[in-house]
Amino acid sequence: MKKTGLLNKDLSEVIAGMGHRDLLVIADAGLPIPSGVRRIDLAVRPGLPGFIDVLQAVLGELRVEEAVVASEMDERSPHVLARLRQALGEEVPINSTIHENFKLQTARARAVVRTGEFTPYANVILIAGVMF
Repeated sequence: MKKTGLLNKDLSEVIAGMGHRDLLVIADAGLPIPSGVRRIDLAVRPGLPGFIDVLQAVLGELRVEEAVVASEMDERSPHVLARLRQALGEEVPINSTIHENFKLQTARARAVVRTGEFTPYANVILIAGVMF
């Protein structure tokens, strides 16, 4: 049994297989997942697991070059955006786009990780960086 880091087999597998500029989406419970995109459904019940908890676990394993959020997040869920900024750190730029464009971009993701988060617009596209 793995003793540290991500314990979810599917999530570990996706991250291990990602290359530079590949996309991984961490999503709330309501984000539509395009057909053909791998779904890693972690949702157990409303709020479990939460968006930030899953994000922090992923950030322990994935080098992130930049992130994308829906511009509506700033108005509808500013507290989540603040925690997202804190988790990513100052070195990772966060770009925004309208929610409809955000949803279109998820079609290019290696996977969408569905959390139990019930906060509107608590979604992020993580763009993989490189370790060198």
